[in-house]
Amino acid sequence: MLSRKSKLLLTKIFSFFSVIRGYNIWVIVLAQYLSAIFILAPERSALKIILDWKLFLIVFASSLTIASGYIINNFYDAKKDLINRPRKAMIDRLVSQSTKLKVYFALNFLIVTLVSFISWKAILFFSSYIFLIWFYSHKLKKYPIVGNLTAALLAVLPFFGILMYYKNFYHVIFAHATFLFLLILIRELIKDLENIEGDLANEYKTIPVLFNEKTAKTIISILTIGTLLPVYFLTDIYDVGYMDIYFYSSLLLLIYFFIQLWKSESKADFLKLHFLLKFIIVSGVFCIVLIDPSVLIHGQKLLTQEYHQLILNFI
Repeated sequence: MLSRKSKLLLTKIFSFFSVIRGYNIWVIVLAQYLSAIFILAPERSALKIILDWKLFLIVFASSLTIASGYIINNFYDAKKDLINRPRKAMIDRLVSQSTKLKVYFALNFLIVTLVSFISWKAILFFSSYIFLIWFYSHKLKKYPIVGNLTAALLAVLPFFGILMYYKNFYHVIFAHATFLFLLILIRELIKDLENIEGDLANEYKTIPVLFNEKTAKTIISILTIGTLLPVYFLTDIYDVGYMDIYFYSSLLLLIYFFIQLWKSESKADFLKLHFLLKFIIVSGVFCIVLIDPSVLIHGQKLLTQEYHQLILNFI
């Protein structure tokens, strides 16, 4: 049997895991590595990418930055979350605000220290990333359009960090990034519809608050139609292997999303649309391997050969 002190510690750990949304971070880590292997640096072997210590530091620092971002965002949204997410807010409140701030600053110090082993450009990138997350949480998220655009930009920035590392500015990469950016931007607007009660109570000037629900739905509809452009380039212009199956499937789901959007009226309806978009985004991470499935089919043999070669070179 666990003692009372142990149970309290486990409860606080679970609470902190809820604050930093650890279930999201592992998906982002996977997405970064898969993007590096299949999209950002396809000319390099998978083993070299996995064993690249600089890439590991970039991915690890990105994960810590995202975690610290969730902490500071949770810090500023404490009152709003009591209205919009009362159950989660009560769990999050098991960790004090002062503890959250201490961990936030400690993580940021650790991030800058880690990336200092890479280059001064990495320090500049992550310092700017940390500042932008804080500025968004403190100010920008309260304003329409600017807040939504910033949130979407912050979500794709970790991938641009890897892009800057490999310096492979292929057009297909920006097509992938545009599709992801639009999906995240749509999701942010859906969240505004979902959280309208808390935003009204805390004077957040989101599009549904300043204008109305119909205006927000119209903007979301335009952005949803806008996803057709990057999908066209990714399926008809560029070679994305079997991943075109994912993009065609996404279009079907987005058509369903479009229809349900105009039928949605309650918070529960918008929450379902939010989860649908999240499913499209997360499934896209796993579907990256469809660009070249042979990497998985023959991967074990290739990795074994490269591993033995590395050992021979070391000897």
